[in-house]
Amino acid sequence: MSYSAGLNVLEPQVINRERIQELINSFSSIGASENGSVSRRGFSDEDIYARNFFMKTLKDLGLKIRIDTAGNIIARLDGHDNNLPPIVTGSHLDTVPKGGKYDGTLGVIAGIEIAFFLQENDIKLNRPLEIIVFADEESTMIGCKGFTGNLSVNEEDFITSNSRSIIENLSRIGGNWLEIKSAVRSKKDIFAFLELHVEQGKVLEDGGLDIGIVNGIVGQKRITVKVTGQANHAGTTPMSNRNDALLAASKIIVGIEQIAKTTSESAVATVGKLKLHPNAANVIPGEAVFTIDMRDLDEDVIGKMSLRIENLCSEIQEVTGCVVQIEPQFEVIPTKSCPKLVSSSFHESEKLGFKTGILPSKASHDSQEIGRICPMVMIFVPSRNGLSHSYKEYTSLDQCANGIEVLLNTIFSIDKNFLDKPLLI
Repeated sequence: MSYSAGLNVLEPQVINRERIQELINSFSSIGASENGSVSRRGFSDEDIYARNFFMKTLKDLGLKIRIDTAGNIIARLDGHDNNLPPIVTGSHLDTVPKGGKYDGTLGVIAGIEIAFFLQENDIKLNRPLEIIVFADEESTMIGCKGFTGNLSVNEEDFITSNSRSIIENLSRIGGNWLEIKSAVRSKKDIFAFLELHVEQGKVLEDGGLDIGIVNGIVGQKRITVKVTGQANHAGTTPMSNRNDALLAASKIIVGIEQIAKTTSESAVATVGKLKLHPNAANVIPGEAVFTIDMRDLDEDVIGKMSLRIENLCSEIQEVTGCVVQIEPQFEVIPTKSCPKLVSSSFHESEKLGFKTGILPSKASHDSQEIGRICPMVMIFVPSRNGLSHSYKEYTSLDQCANGIEVLLNTIFSIDKNFLDKPLLI
């Protein structure tokens, strides 16, 4: 089985599973805990060690390595025509505290394995190939945001996972906050971005699917709701004469579940944080503050959910006498995948014999930002029991290899079939 830019026939490609396992073992040993979890917070010593391992591995393989001012590592493999915009793949190496072995890291390993495959088989694509490690995906997302230019100019807006400022942290990994605008890439700079990732959910596993092709990454809106009642003695205040902030908040929370279920089959809404004051066993709550996280692939659906929740809050305020205030936190618009990339990757997956489905990603990824400036698609492989951000996070070697093979063959396909045609976002 062979491929070069001069051939018209593409055959399914097979990658080196043994090397993939070795790479999984190597990266998971950096920041490893006894229970099998991995802690590599962005900008930490462990993160820097993993980044250095990535750079050495691909530098030794002959790739050109640079770090942009947003702290992203960019490894480049020349194509037949280096004036063409590159095909880009990659992900992130940082983790949440006590996270898993595969989140982000699998996408980086995929890029490394594809570089090995191309070099070992003396294959050169028509276009250059770039493999990118994006900086600090789990916290500030400074890497992908700096890459697209979609970031605040105020360094204080970036809350890092350590005591250092974003300026100090970027300096630690070779970036430069003062010159961060030079990291921005535009539509003309990138032909396509493809990211392999573990699903972090159970859709693939429950559906008996080997591969998921992501048709978009959901938008997200988060608000904080503050309910103010009257704190009072829990024993001496009759039930008929209470202004209980928690009771009013509970009515809103119950209503939120129904709103999500009835707005759209795909919509989700979550109250994940709740704080009471004075928070004492013998005092009626005088204040309840909670967050609402709303997500869907359709921006209009998020807007409808938000409006219905606002109306519900007004109704509960009128019925209970408690004051209900809503404060916006942030809003992220959905990012749709490129239809041609979805079609190409789906076709390549089925050609390899994998049971393949199409689904949205309901978690944020680097692709969410990159897809705003260039054609993008994500390829998912199953997560056992849907677990992620945990030491129990697991995707089998065969499943990892399946995803890498779909990614590789999709890269070959678009490199050949869209050489003279644009991929529209």
